[in-house]
Amino acid sequence: MKKMRHFKYLIAVLSVLALLAAACGDDGDDAAVTEEPTATTAPPDTADDAMDEPDDEMDDTMDDEMDDEMDDEMDEPEEPTEMADDMALPGEGVSVTMARANWSTGYMQAAIFAALPDPADLELAPSNAFVAMANGEFDLWVNSWFPNHNQFLAGEMPDGSLVSEHVTTLGFEMARAGVQGLITNKAFAEANGVTTLDALVNDPDQFAAYEAADVSPGDGILQIMGCPEGWGCRVNIDSWIVNAGWDNVEQFDIGGYDAMIADAIARDAAGEPYLVYTWAPSHYVGDLRPGDNSVWLSIHDDPISDTQIEGPKSIGDQCTVENCNLGWDAADIRATANNDFLAANPAAARLLELFTINPVDVTLQNVTYSLGENTEDDIKRHAAEWIADNRDQVDAWLTKP
Repeated sequence: MKKMRHFKYLIAVLSVLALLAAACGDDGDDAAVTEEPTATTAPPDTADDAMDEPDDEMDDTMDDEMDDEMDDEMDEPEEPTEMADDMALPGEGVSVTMARANWSTGYMQAAIFAALPDPADLELAPSNAFVAMANGEFDLWVNSWFPNHNQFLAGEMPDGSLVSEHVTTLGFEMARAGVQGLITNKAFAEANGVTTLDALVNDPDQFAAYEAADVSPGDGILQIMGCPEGWGCRVNIDSWIVNAGWDNVEQFDIGGYDAMIADAIARDAAGEPYLVYTWAPSHYVGDLRPGDNSVWLSIHDDPISDTQIEGPKSIGDQCTVENCNLGWDAADIRATANNDFLAANPAAARLLELFTINPVDVTLQNVTYSLGENTEDDIKRHAAEWIADNRDQVDAWLTKP
């Protein structure tokens, strides 16, 4: 169990670092900010920063874990409330209602920010979150993925105004750090010459093999385990299907994202092909490990995705082809907040502008979460530990201007 724990840490982190390298490797200074309304600050080189000292960070993390396990006990973490007592809190004395995304890999960032102004909990899919935030039903969240969530900013309110007129996206919590796409079994893909989703759909043998192993075999339709309803990526994948003219492909949700990942893992163990959407930073790339037991599937030789403008990236043996079209450019993970809340709470606005987190830290916490430390108290403790480890930076954010 200990070896598997460390192996999962290692693979997840290496996968994220390789993807971040691809995301930022050939970008110039002209990279565009992808959503409206625009923020007042330019995106930092988060992906480059994440790779500055990855080996040291990873080695230190795993060494600490091994020491703790050898001692067979853990020091009791400091409670978040004790940690925050001497902090200058943004909007001190103001009631803050915060939402978080309904995917577990975003809990870490939400918990860290929640430990600062101490807001309430509310968990929503983005399709609901942006409208509710624009309505003032809650104040902020830190789980916006752009360009995925552009569509929600462009949504229309009951009075005819746009969501983007009522909310503002600000800061660069993790700039160009979100990587996403479809993955499949590496062994099966290599043995059967799988290159792109388009080629698979148009190759009778490949299509038959995947269709026979999907959730509704024999119906002539390839069911991709894609994105749950309400996620931005679901609309994106549907647009690929329309743009490419794949009338024999559809997304299918078998009962939530974790259920789809579990199904893919089971199919892989049985030697059956699968197609499932995933992303990084996350612990999912520690289970289905690109370059090891899985590969990212390039979508098409031609640009069929509205969310991939920059063109293909090279990620080596982590993809089915050298020039890999994942279907998305690297995403900016950012905070979004209600305009009235920001106007009334400039200190909170400043904190949202400044708040950043290393994608490697998120990945490590995601793996810890997936290995059993997954209660609300665990998440709050992980956030408190991160705050303690980054106390100087946090205190600088919390210093009133």
